Amino acid sequence: MNDPRDVIIRPVISEHTYDVMDKGVYTFEVAKTANKIEIAQAVEAIFNVKVVKVNTLTVKAKPKRVRYQPGYTKSWKKAMVTLAEGQTIELFSK
Repeated sequence: MNDPRDVIIRPVISEHTYDVMDKGVYTFEVAKTANKIEIAQAVEAIFNVKVVKVNTLTVKAKPKRVRYQPGYTKSWKKAMVTLAEGQTIELFSK
């Protein structure tokens, strides 16, 4: 994956992600095939910040039902990126 925008799909906005932003941790949905090094390079390229640590996890599909048709939500990959001390991403400024 050469383009950083192919790696970072979207930011994840929830109560938990807003709580950990004070500690310099930002959460993104990323491509399933991306590894931690690619994720760190993509965040550094897009937002001009220094990444210290990247934690990843795969969110598994949950069973759902629409009327009588059973199905599943999509599974996706989440990355929690820790930035260097004193750095922030302007997209998330409060």
